[in-house]
Amino acid sequence: MGYLNYGVILIKMDYKQIILVRTDIKMSCGKICAQVAHASLGASEKARKEKSRWYIAWKMEGQKKVVLETSGEDEMFDFCKHAKKGGISSYLVNDAGLTELSPGTLTTLGIGPAPNELIDKITGDLKLFR
Repeated sequence: MGYLNYGVILIKMDYKQIILVRTDIKMSCGKICAQVAHASLGASEKARKEKSRWYIAWKMEGQKKVVLETSGEDEMFDFCKHAKKGGISSYLVNDAGLTELSPGTLTTLGIGPAPNELIDKITGDLKLFR
């Protein structure tokens, strides 16, 4: 659990958002950045509507995001199902196909924001994206 340091005020960080990136497809660095942004924004907008208390707390804490690796489409769908089962908002990104990928290619998944302990139950064993 982390803290934000605002001078003498420490704010406990209890919420985060996870973005999963497929490692089995070839994307340039810029493409990955754009897809991560789509996943983050899409998931946070859903959370703002579905879990507004979590969304507000996450915003106030500084919007912690963690980007993790996933091996492919099937695994990404599994994580999406687990998030839904756990009551956590999620957002799958399918590429429009205007640049590097075929239309409809699943690239990223945004999960949360949600309490750290709930998200860690789902994604705690995944590696950081490199």
